[in-house]
Amino acid sequence: MRCLGIDYGTRRIGLSYGDELGVATPLAALVDSDPGKRWTALAEVVKLRRVTDFVLGHPVNMDETVGPKAKEAEAFADRLRAEYGLPVHLVDERLTSYEAEESIPKGKRREVRASGLIDSRAATIILQDFLDQKIPPPAEAEG
Repeated sequence: MRCLGIDYGTRRIGLSYGDELGVATPLAALVDSDPGKRWTALAEVVKLRRVTDFVLGHPVNMDETVGPKAKEAEAFADRLRAEYGLPVHLVDERLTSYEAEESIPKGKRREVRASGLIDSRAATIILQDFLDQKIPPPAEAEG
């Protein structure tokens, strides 16, 4: 299992990587203003990392309803499935961007946002949640 975690946005796409070791690691976000170039860069990551699964944040509303952002993520998931023929796992991503942003000092958030760092941290949280559910933690050593 080689998973690519994705925090999808229309301006930036945060990425992370994880495998059967169960640890999600942030990757550089895709921040090119041209959506076609972001898609090409994504294809390079998929090939380089030999991805077997996509784990995509699904931004459902706090009341569990599906709004416009969740529908955009679902359309992106459909495109991933069509393009790569790989499983796409939608993971509830409520508050992950907030959690990722909170890890950045307040004075640096504005400059950091454009870099995609927050987006990739959010993708890492999304993927780690998925991996924690799929890969059981090791049994505690008895002492």
